Amino acid sequence: MASLFAVVVALMFFLSSPALSAGLIRDAETEKMLRDFGTPIFRAAGINPDAVRLHIVAENSLNAFVAGGQRMFIHTGLILRADRPNMLIGVMAHETGHMAGGHLSRTQDALKDALVPTIISTVLGIGAIAVGAADVGLALITGGQTVAQRGFLEYSRIQESAADQAAVTYLDRIGWSGAGMMDTFYLFRGQEVLSERQQDPYLRSHPLSTQRLSALEDRVTRSPYFDAQDPPEWVTSFEMVQAKLWGFLDQPSLTYRRFPESDQSLPAHYARAIALHKQGYGDRALAELDPIFEAMPDNPFIWELKGQILFEGGKVVESIAPYGRAVELAPNSPLLQVGLAQSLIATEDPANTEKALEHLRFAERFDKENSRAYQQAAIGYARLGDYGHAELATAERFYALGQLPRAKQHAKRAQDELLSGSPGWLRAEDILQEKGRG
Repeated sequence: MASLFAVVVALMFFLSSPALSAGLIRDAETEKMLRDFGTPIFRAAGINPDAVRLHIVAENSLNAFVAGGQRMFIHTGLILRADRPNMLIGVMAHETGHMAGGHLSRTQDALKDALVPTIISTVLGIGAIAVGAADVGLALITGGQTVAQRGFLEYSRIQESAADQAAVTYLDRIGWSGAGMMDTFYLFRGQEVLSERQQDPYLRSHPLSTQRLSALEDRVTRSPYFDAQDPPEWVTSFEMVQAKLWGFLDQPSLTYRRFPESDQSLPAHYARAIALHKQGYGDRALAELDPIFEAMPDNPFIWELKGQILFEGGKVVESIAPYGRAVELAPNSPLLQVGLAQSLIATEDPANTEKALEHLRFAERFDKENSRAYQQAAIGYARLGDYGHAELATAERFYALGQLPRAKQHAKRAQDELLSGSPGWLRAEDILQEKGRG
C-alpha cells in the first residue's frame, strides 16, 4: 500500500469485523491484545490504564502516535510488519514515554474536545499535504475542523531520546525486554537519506539519529532483561491477530497465497476462514474454524467470527448462540455485546429486542464512542415504538462521530417525544447545549 495519509482516504470500504470508521478499525480481539500489552507499561509509567484509549488505524505503514490527550493510535502496518510481540510492545512503550512526558502539551488545548474522527482527519490531512496531495489534505482538515498545524505530530530529537529512555525504564520495571523497540528502529536505518515520499511516516514524525540509536542500544543491551523472551501465549495471540488482519484487509487471492492450504497452523485456518467468508463461502469458512475450536474451545473471538459468518450469511437465528457464547467467555467486551445485540434485533422479535437493548446499554456505558452501539439501539427502540429514545440514540451516534449539527437535530426531535425533565430529555438537552465540536 502507498503512504499513510492518501491510502486511508481510499480505505473507506466496509469491514464489519473489524469495523471501519473514519480510518479506524474496531475489533475486540485486537483491542484486547493491545490492552494486555499496554496496561503494565502504562502502570509502570504512572498512568492510569483506564484513562488511555487505544485506537487502530487501518493503514499499512509502520506507524504509531499519541494525540488528543491519552489516546494512542496504532497502525495495522505496525502490527503486521512486526516479527514478534516485543517489537510492537517496544513502540507502545516509546509512545507511552511521549504521553507521560507531556510532549504533546502544545496541542492539548486544541484537541481536548476533539473526537477521534476529528483527530484522524487532521492527521491524515496534514500528512497528505506533506506528500503532495494538497487538495485531499485540505479537504480532510476542513472536514475535521480543528488545528491544521504542519508540525502536529513532530517531536524534537530531544523528546525522542527522552521517550526512548523512558520506555526502557518502564520495560525494566516490569521485566520485559527492550530489544524489540531497538529492532523496530533498526528498520528505519538508511531511510533518512530518502525523500519524504519514500520514508515511512514514523520516521518523519519521530526523527532518528545515530547518537539516539547508540544511546538506546547501550541502555537496552545493559538491561538485565535484554534476553527476556515473549511468553508463548503472547506469540499465539499476536499471530492470531495478524492472521485476522491479513484476512480482512487483504484481497482473498492474496490471503490464499500468504496462507496456502499446505499451511495447517491455526492462524492460517483463521485467515482462510475470513477470506472464504468474504467470498460468500460460509460453509467452507465454518469448516476452517473447526480445527481452531478443537484447539481453543474457549476463545471468544473464534465464537464471534462464527456468529458473524452465520449472521452475514443470512442465518440470523443461528448466529445468536455463537455470539452469546462469545459474550459468556468475555462478558466485559462492549464490542461483543454489540454483535450479539445486532443478531437479536435482526430477528424482529420484541422479546429479543428487549434483550438486545440490555446488551447495548452495557456497551454504551463502557464504550461511549461506539457509534455502532447507538445505531443498533436506535433500530431497537424504533422497532419497539419508542421513537423518543430512538431519536436520542441517533443523536448519541452522531455526537460520537463528531457531527454535532446532526446530533442536535436528533436531540431536538428526541425532546419532542420524551417527557420533559426525564433522564433521556436531559441528555438530549446536554447535546443541544454542547459547543465547540460542530
